[in-house]
Amino acid sequence: MDLREKTLREKFAVILPLMNERQRRVLAAVEARGYGRGGVQAVARASGMSRQTIYRGLTDLEAGAPSERVRATGGGRKRLSAHQPRLAETLEALIEPTVRGDPQSPLRWTSRSTRNLEAALAQAGYTISYHTVANLLHELDYTLQGNRKRAEGTVDPADRDAQFRYISDQASAALRGRLPVISVDTKRKELVGNYKNAGQQWRPKGDAIEVLTHDFPDPEVPKAVPYGVYDIGQNTGWVNVGMSSDTAEFAVESIRQWWKHMGQPRYPRARRLLICADSGGGNGYRLQLWKRELQAFATEQRLTITVCHFPPGTSKWNKIEHRLFSFITMNWRGQPLTDYRTIVHLIAGTKTQAGLTVKARLDRRIYQRGIKVSAQEMKALALEPHPFHGEWNYTIRPQRSSA
Repeated sequence: MDLREKTLREKFAVILPLMNERQRRVLAAVEARGYGRGGVQAVARASGMSRQTIYRGLTDLEAGAPSERVRATGGGRKRLSAHQPRLAETLEALIEPTVRGDPQSPLRWTSRSTRNLEAALAQAGYTISYHTVANLLHELDYTLQGNRKRAEGTVDPADRDAQFRYISDQASAALRGRLPVISVDTKRKELVGNYKNAGQQWRPKGDAIEVLTHDFPDPEVPKAVPYGVYDIGQNTGWVNVGMSSDTAEFAVESIRQWWKHMGQPRYPRARRLLICADSGGGNGYRLQLWKRELQAFATEQRLTITVCHFPPGTSKWNKIEHRLFSFITMNWRGQPLTDYRTIVHLIAGTKTQAGLTVKARLDRRIYQRGIKVSAQEMKALALEPHPFHGEWNYTIRPQRSSA
């Protein structure tokens, strides 16, 4: 939703309840005419009116005077959602495994056509046309978009989409069993110091915060490495802010600290954990150190850990990106990250109206790069690849003590 449409929605929310039907459709017609190209659709989404009603208002304007018809309050055909209250929820559930687009944006789009969605909803017992499906998708902040080039590696599209569905099925089954399901990843490294941070914040006029002119890469400038753990079932986040390198040791230590401070207290009886991760960075599916460290964590906590990786090049579809990292970025926009303490406090202060809460800690440990894992160590792991894409999906079981 662009700024103009958002402004219209706020304006209509205040004015329309004070007007009768005739006045509402004429006002909507005036706004649609002034909006320009796409005005009728934009006003329909912002006001909740049908396009037919707005076109009728435009006819009134062209005639020079609106008709005298005024419908009684509450009159007219009721919205489908009134007769089928779970319609929107069911539509979202159908789309969830196939949603694409930049998840950090409030606008999303789906690769399923409205006719396919109409058929799927009909099978679920709903009566709805594909035109109404399109209107409902707009209300849910989905948009119809053309192609845009985006690097997604060399993975076959069929395998990629099947992996999305596999992850969705694994996560749904675990959540039904009240087991912890976490989405993990490393947020972009941040410069620590009085450097420009993208975004704006409200301040007295002419009193902008002054920062250093240059923020080009410099190995001498300290950097923060935020590794996040997002609990999908609880809508809570944990961020371990590192001071050195994004390694597999650091990634697993971040998960270990989450389990110690948040996971185990919330799931005291859980003996299984599902981790959804991307394919690169410290938690990449090719990293032997990642698997060795997970084995150590599984054994010490007596946890059976299942890992499902998103296909290469699709990390932005990992839920942590748009359910945790995007809100952290919004929370500290325009605020220079002057020191590690400021970074930790800003992350921990991130909250949303949907109930997201976040905890953060500073990890002062220096993590060594280039640690090698021998073939013998790998052979000793209690690692079981899944039948479906075992390189992306595998389970690590706790090992028995040798004592």
